[in-house]
Amino acid sequence: MANSKYEYVKSFEVEDEVMFPNLIIIHIDSLDFSRFSQVHKFEKPNDETALNLMNSCASSVLEEYPDIVFAYGYSDEYSFVFKKTSRFYQRRASKILSLVASFFAAVYVTKWKEFFPHRKLVYAPSFASKAVSCASIEVLQAYLAWRQHDCHIGNQYDTCFWMLVKSGKTLSETQEILKDTQKQQRNELLFQQFGINYKMLPALFRQGSCLFKTKVEETVKHDENGNPVKRLRRRETLVHSENIAGRSFWNEHSSLHKDLGHFAKEIGKIEPDYVKSFQFESRLLPLTWVVVRIDGCHFHRFSEVHEFEKPNDEQALKLMNSCAVAVLEEFQDIVFAYGVSDEYSFVLKNKSELYKRQSSKIISAIVSFFTSTYVMRWGDFFPHKKLKYPPSFDGRAVCYPTSDILLDYLAWRQVDCHINNQYNTCFWMLVKSGKSKTQAQDYLKGTQTREKNELLSKQFVIEYNSLPVIFRMGSSVFRLKMQEGVTEENGEVSGKQVEAEVVVDFSNIIDPCFWQQHPHIL
Repeated sequence: MANSKYEYVKSFEVEDEVMFPNLIIIHIDSLDFSRFSQVHKFEKPNDETALNLMNSCASSVLEEYPDIVFAYGYSDEYSFVFKKTSRFYQRRASKILSLVASFFAAVYVTKWKEFFPHRKLVYAPSFASKAVSCASIEVLQAYLAWRQHDCHIGNQYDTCFWMLVKSGKTLSETQEILKDTQKQQRNELLFQQFGINYKMLPALFRQGSCLFKTKVEETVKHDENGNPVKRLRRRETLVHSENIAGRSFWNEHSSLHKDLGHFAKEIGKIEPDYVKSFQFESRLLPLTWVVVRIDGCHFHRFSEVHEFEKPNDEQALKLMNSCAVAVLEEFQDIVFAYGVSDEYSFVLKNKSELYKRQSSKIISAIVSFFTSTYVMRWGDFFPHKKLKYPPSFDGRAVCYPTSDILLDYLAWRQVDCHINNQYNTCFWMLVKSGKSKTQAQDYLKGTQTREKNELLSKQFVIEYNSLPVIFRMGSSVFRLKMQEGVTEENGEVSGKQVEAEVVVDFSNIIDPCFWQQHPHIL
């Protein structure tokens, strides 16, 4: 990143490394899934197609991230377990949990048509994720037992609930009937009233789904005589098991106890509070300005594969801006956003209590919503270009105690935008003129702003300051001041407020005049 007088703001960033030898679990679950399932008309109590979509997304996650060796999921949640030796992204919790949530959301949107070919995805889904730091293999065992127990209890209750509703009971009547019922009573209710033997329901519903990697022999090529040449490859395997925390299941799969460890004994009574104590969670400092900065993961490759124009692809930037607008419309506590290239910074008001200021939930919700929106809107900006693979973004949250420091943070990002864009413009013009990338780098080494401007002007007849402001200034997204006292057709003035429009602007946000013109933002 560029050097500037604003660099000091980086000192407010806090590392959140999950220390060795703790095992890392990333737990994700859909946000407001009851509404999502209702809008998209999922079958109750279980929609098999929706569950298969979740499983397919989880399989893609295991394929994308080799350090994830086991996953367990049901309904709208999934837990991903990293191998004990993992150093994935230096074991930084916020980066890992945001990346998994982002990629999962992108795959979910990408695969929607495959599973629901005749059903439109009405709006972008989002997922909350958190990190669980397991101090021992016994904690992992307890965690898995807890999640599968929740699967069973939740599914049994939901099956009873929806069968009663389908039989004519109201929602409130159903809740009252099931209040304080135990497992045996619910089983009897299902069998006696509806002829359903709970244990005969599909294992997918009752037990959830497990994914792990096993070695499979595959043909990789043929020799000169036409004989197949086979190699062992690690591939994702989907199974359903009655007790995923049991020794018999765990220890019969050599890959699991090699990557994670052995279960020495059977699990006893499940204590959810004990497991929850290992959640790697922090609450952001109250009354501070929170910035959630998201960055594209491996976007150099992504931009090359999708043939983005260099040094700037205006359509790609407009897609990023469109997603940022959607984020502000979705999260009312976000008051300002600034973006450049493949990154965006979202500012939450200092009095925000969004998700009770849980860092992981705020980060993952914003990142996953941004990502799923990116995939959904790709065709709007690139109608003749296929999205070849799902993008992903990582995120972090940083607290700034005063508005002055917050403004310095935003100034730092805009200075970075200018310096990087000027360098990239010179670099790609040199490359397009015939120089190799190494030659272009050597040519620009040690050059200052004035020298780069002269290079562009003399060699390529480009006046840097005349380039589009979206490239030079980056993009600011905010709400216009909310209007009150709107005059109606009959001449009367109503007291109701009009919802503020979210706009994209390309201003100099380092200049105090910008903030004086928009005092309502902060």
